[in-house]
Amino acid sequence: MELRHLRYLLAVAEHANFTRAAEALHISQPTLSQQIKQLERAVRVQLLDRSGRTVRLTDAGEVYARHARRALQDLAAAERAVLDVQDLSRGTLRLAVTPTFTAYLVGPLVADFHARHAGIDIDLRELPQDRIESALLADELDLGVAFSGTHLPGIAGTGLFTETLGLVVGPGHACAGRTTVLPAAELAGQPLALLSGDFATRRHIDDYLAGHGITPRIAVEANSINALTEIVGRGALATVLPDAITRGPAHLHPVPVDPPLPSRTVTLLRREAAYQSAAARAFTALARRWAQEQDGPPESGAPQGGIPRDASPA
Repeated sequence: MELRHLRYLLAVAEHANFTRAAEALHISQPTLSQQIKQLERAVRVQLLDRSGRTVRLTDAGEVYARHARRALQDLAAAERAVLDVQDLSRGTLRLAVTPTFTAYLVGPLVADFHARHAGIDIDLRELPQDRIESALLADELDLGVAFSGTHLPGIAGTGLFTETLGLVVGPGHACAGRTTVLPAAELAGQPLALLSGDFATRRHIDDYLAGHGITPRIAVEANSINALTEIVGRGALATVLPDAITRGPAHLHPVPVDPPLPSRTVTLLRREAAYQSAAARAFTALARRWAQEQDGPPESGAPQGGIPRDASPA
């Protein structure tokens, strides 16, 4: 049995078809079939059920594939560990964030990290939180920035800072410049422009509204924060966004709501017991320092002192 046999088996399991798996592997279909038969002879058990319209793993194949995936992940981690350069002169950081963070967090963090460690290549992705956690478990990512909560088994989180949500309007809205508190019940009469349901922020908003018996009037749904701020800034709609997004644009006006929307903890996610490269450790230290420099007390578990610019990551 060789490593290629493991990759071939997992490819067939993923595509449920020998022809498509062979195309993905850039080998011929007869070669792939022969290699899988060699593997089955080596382990003395049938790993694939070929009797149906699609090829699927047998019960023994499911068990074997689970261990094969873990073995290949551990091997990839070992290769990265060997190539890892502790002085951060080169390397790669694989990072993913949930969509709202691209509007205010990714820019300063990635720019600062690149200024400090220009030799590190950054692979940055924008993904929903469930896909971030799955990608971490599959060893496709080093770190993810998302929210605290119930995570998949094997995912560890470090709290960075507390994010608050607030009602925001443009200059043409009746509530622009309002300083008195808006009762939450009055949100039922406000036409809203909100993020679409695939955003974790939207689910947070929906839970708040449902918890207060409010049926919102949703006039616009958008899957782009930039589009949402432009729509609200130029019209008579209100929206709900993280406070950090709305601090900059002068055309957006916060409106206090009672009771306020609950806050949530921004969390740096990683796979438990996974090898952490020097680049991942350096980004973690930088993210903690950035969080400490924001308004309000640091989250528990975060370091209590700032990290000097030339300090080595812990």
